[in-house]
Amino acid sequence: MPFVGLGVHILLALFCAVHVVRNGGQLYWLIILFSFPLLGSLVYLLVFVVPHSRVERSAKRAMRAAGRAMDPGRELREARVAFDETPTAQNQMRLATALLDAGEAAQSAEQFQACLRGPFAKDLEIRLGAARAFLAAGQAAQSLEHLASMRAEKADFRAEAVSLLTARSLAALERPVEARAEFESASERFGSVEAWAEYAIWALDRGDDATAQPLLARIDKVSAKWNALAKQLNEPVMRRLRAARKV
Repeated sequence: MPFVGLGVHILLALFCAVHVVRNGGQLYWLIILFSFPLLGSLVYLLVFVVPHSRVERSAKRAMRAAGRAMDPGRELREARVAFDETPTAQNQMRLATALLDAGEAAQSAEQFQACLRGPFAKDLEIRLGAARAFLAAGQAAQSLEHLASMRAEKADFRAEAVSLLTARSLAALERPVEARAEFESASERFGSVEAWAEYAIWALDRGDDATAQPLLARIDKVSAKWNALAKQLNEPVMRRLRAARKV
């Protein structure tokens, strides 16, 4: 039995080591992981792996949505105060995100770009935020530039989000053939309501009912079974979809 436990520790350390190498982490983590396989692996998972999981991102989205519902301007006010008092990169990222959530896309893009001028210039999450902000601000070319460079650097990073933003940027730039290919790829690869909804919104805007109707039927079937949390998490894209269906 002790050998079984030892094997699990080593496998966990190997998993973390691969994550270090693939994500360009500091190599001293390799020494820590193999010197203290169990403790080192647990610390690494809690610090670097769990914070970037889809579950954690969904939880943050739910908390932000709940906060906006109770006090729409609170997060932006608090983010401004935090950045004014302590102008760190983390607080600037928080401010940029709060501006985007508040509909201040142009200011958000400026803040994200400012974050990318310092030591976080290669940070993929910041670049993804910048891409979102530029697209929302009507600057699809800048959004697509960020997305293309991210894909070239790390193709598997937030693949669904990058794919959908790429499709929407191509659509905004009036490149329908490429946009359709990207939407189709995201829809088939990820099979999520968000991917279907984004594709359907694009198709409806173009008057392409043949593409939109099968997607809408899938969305209606799945969304009918959602609980309150699922409805809250998907509300932004569903609101846009409802608007597109009314046109």
